[in-house]
Amino acid sequence: MQYKSLPNTMPLVFVPRSITNAAMLTYVLALLACNMLYLRYALAWYWWLFGLAEVCGFFYFANHCTKQWARISPMTFAKRLFGTALGIRIVYVLFSYWFYIAMTGAPFEFDAADVGFYNELGRYGADLLREGNWNLFPAFTAYSGADYSDLGYPFYLSFVYFLTDDSILITRLLKAVWSAWTALLIYKLAARNFGESTGRIAGILCMLMPNLIYYCGLHLKETEMVFLAVLFAERADYILRRGKLTFGPTAALMLIPGALFTIRTALAAVLVLAFLCALLLSSDRVVGWGRRILLIGVAFTIVGIVMLNNTGIGNSVRAMWQTRGSEQKGNMEWRATRVDEGGHTQKFAKYAGAAVFAPMIFTIPFPTMTETPGQENLKMIHGGNFVKNITSFFTILALFILLLTGDWRKHVLPIAVICGYLVVLAFSSFAQSERFHLPSVPFAMMFAAYGISYMRNPKYKRWFRIWCVLMFVAAVAWNWFKLAGRGML
Repeated sequence: MQYKSLPNTMPLVFVPRSITNAAMLTYVLALLACNMLYLRYALAWYWWLFGLAEVCGFFYFANHCTKQWARISPMTFAKRLFGTALGIRIVYVLFSYWFYIAMTGAPFEFDAADVGFYNELGRYGADLLREGNWNLFPAFTAYSGADYSDLGYPFYLSFVYFLTDDSILITRLLKAVWSAWTALLIYKLAARNFGESTGRIAGILCMLMPNLIYYCGLHLKETEMVFLAVLFAERADYILRRGKLTFGPTAALMLIPGALFTIRTALAAVLVLAFLCALLLSSDRVVGWGRRILLIGVAFTIVGIVMLNNTGIGNSVRAMWQTRGSEQKGNMEWRATRVDEGGHTQKFAKYAGAAVFAPMIFTIPFPTMTETPGQENLKMIHGGNFVKNITSFFTILALFILLLTGDWRKHVLPIAVICGYLVVLAFSSFAQSERFHLPSVPFAMMFAAYGISYMRNPKYKRWFRIWCVLMFVAAVAWNWFKLAGRGML
C-alpha cells in the first residue's frame, strides 16, 4: 500500500533552539539527579566538564551553525564543514594527547589493552618495512597469532609508523583528517538522498558529534573503520543513482569492504549485504533493472568467490555466523561472575541479551554519570553517549516517516547499512559497548537530520518532550543498575 506523503511543505533547515534547549536541560537534570541520588559515587569535577562540553557544545553549535550556514553556497559550505571539523579534531587530538600523558603516564587511553596490541604490532610491521620485508600479514600471524580480521589496522599503522618514525601524534592527526572527511561524505550522502538543507544539518551533526571527535584521540581502529564504511556507502549510493554503469568505479567500490574484512568482519559483511539489498529493493527511480541485474551479478560473483574458497575472509564470516548466539550468552555470563579490582561483580549482566538490547539498539549505550570503577573511558565520553540517546529520537522518527510514506525504497542502501549493522550488534557480545556502536553513528546523524526537518509538526514536538523525560529516567536507572549490579548500593 502506498501512503501519501506526510505534510512537510516547509521543512526545517536548521536545528531549532527549542530542541537544543530541551536536550541540554535534560542532561543537566540527569547529571544532577545521578550525583545527588548516588552522592557517595559522584563524578569527579573534570568528568563534569567533559560532559558539559560535549553536550552543550554539540547542541548549542548545532543550532548556531545550521542557522548561520544555511544560506552559503554548497561549495563554500563543504569547505567550511571540512575545515571546521578538522580544526575541532586537531585541537582535541593535541589536548587528549597531553591529557592522557598526565592521567596515565602514556599517550594512550585508560585501560588501553587493545591499543597496546595495535601499537606493538604496528611498530613490528614498521621495522619489517625498514628491513625491506613487505609481506606483513603472514609475519603478523606468526608474531601474534591474531585472527585475520584483526590485522588490517596494524597493517595500516605499520605504513604510517614507517613514514613518520613511529609518531603517535601524527597518526592521530591523520585520524582527524579521516574523521573530518567522514562529516563531508555524510553531507554529500544525505544531500543526495534528502536534499541540500537536510544534508547540511547531517554534515554539521557529524562535525560536532562528540563520539566521532573522541576517537580521533584514541589509538584504536574505529576512526579509520568508520571512514571506510561511510566512503563505501557514499560511493555505492552514487553508483546506484548515476545514469550509467561502468566497471571501474564498481570494482574499486568492492575494494573497500575487502579492506574492512581485515578490520571488522561483521561491518564489511553488512555493507556488502546492504548493497545487495539496495540492488534488489530500491525504487526503479533509483536504479533501473538493466544496471541492477549487472550489479547483482558482479556482487554475487565476488561474494561467491570469497565465501566458497578457503580464504581468511570467508573463514571469518563463517565463524561469526556460527557463534552468533552462544557468544553473547557466554559473554554476559562471564560479566556476571567476573570480579573487578574493587571486588565487585556485575550480577545483573546475566539477564542481558538480545531480548534486552534489540528494542533499545538505536539508543544505547546510556551515559555513565557516576564513579563506577574501571569506567574512566565511559565517564570521559558520557556526554557524547547522552547526545546519542537524545538524537536517536530523530533517527527513529525518520525511519518511521520513511516507512509510513513508502519512501524507504528510495533510500534502501543507508537504511540497510544502519539497520543491518545494529541488528548484528544486538545479537553480538558487544551490544552494550559504545565503541562498537560507532560505525552506525554517522548514518544515525544523517537520519536524525531528516527527522529534525519534520519538527514543525506539533505532534512530533510533544513526542520529543516525552522522549526527553524517558532519557532522564533511563540515565538515572542505568546508573543505579551499574552501581547496584556491582554491590555498591
